[in-house]
Amino acid sequence: MDELRSLSLRAGHSIMGHYETDVVVNHKEDHSPVTAADNDAEAIILAGLAKAVPHIPVVSEEQHAAGYRTEIGTLFFLVDPLDGTKEFLNKNGEFTVNIALIEHGVPIAGVVYAPAKARMFYGIAGQGAYEQSIAPSVGGDIHAGSAPQRISARMPASDGLVIIASRTHRDQKTDEYLNMYSVKEFLAAGSSLKFCLVAAGEADLYPRHGRTMEWDTAAGHAVLAAAGGSVTLLDGTPLLYGKTERGMDNPFFVARGAAPAR
Repeated sequence: MDELRSLSLRAGHSIMGHYETDVVVNHKEDHSPVTAADNDAEAIILAGLAKAVPHIPVVSEEQHAAGYRTEIGTLFFLVDPLDGTKEFLNKNGEFTVNIALIEHGVPIAGVVYAPAKARMFYGIAGQGAYEQSIAPSVGGDIHAGSAPQRISARMPASDGLVIIASRTHRDQKTDEYLNMYSVKEFLAAGSSLKFCLVAAGEADLYPRHGRTMEWDTAAGHAVLAAAGGSVTLLDGTPLLYGKTERGMDNPFFVARGAAPAR
């Protein structure tokens, strides 16, 4: 985990080097934007993983978009070097570096780092989830920020739920789904920060009724699960990873905080 955190810091430091510049935007085949910041951050992470754990395969967003396909087994990494490229381009700070380790389809460890907000979240199955404040200027030094603080997903309050949804992808289906719940507040956030805010007890529910890819969700999923929350499909079955038959995309899902005792 220390290695994953250090790599996310180094990638975030690189991204912030592009953040205040005039970024040149290209578009992939699916018309989504990609920048030099995406590619530079991915190169840092892939090189670091290849050195630290060369025996574990990696599926990374930009390599996948370029047509590279990795043979994955029961253990592999999912990497999104810059999740929330639109947020990056809009300069609202709500973009993240995502690194997750998957075992038998389940995210067992993950790091989500939001360099513009100096917030890092990480979690390991069975060992809990944590938040740490680290500025991007420190490079890869995970000890340069505040001490990590344990976070836990909360149970919903009796007076209604705090819902968090995508800043750029909220749609009618999501609104229709939320009609089933008593909602007292809506929050908006970009990238995988939504999972992390549920994990930190700042929100109760994050529904997603739009297309996502596995690298978009795996790290945030790992953090939320380690914090006592869950991510399931709409029918309540677990969201799993390594879905090569789907091209590595996800069905619709709901991320929840802690469930009340039954």
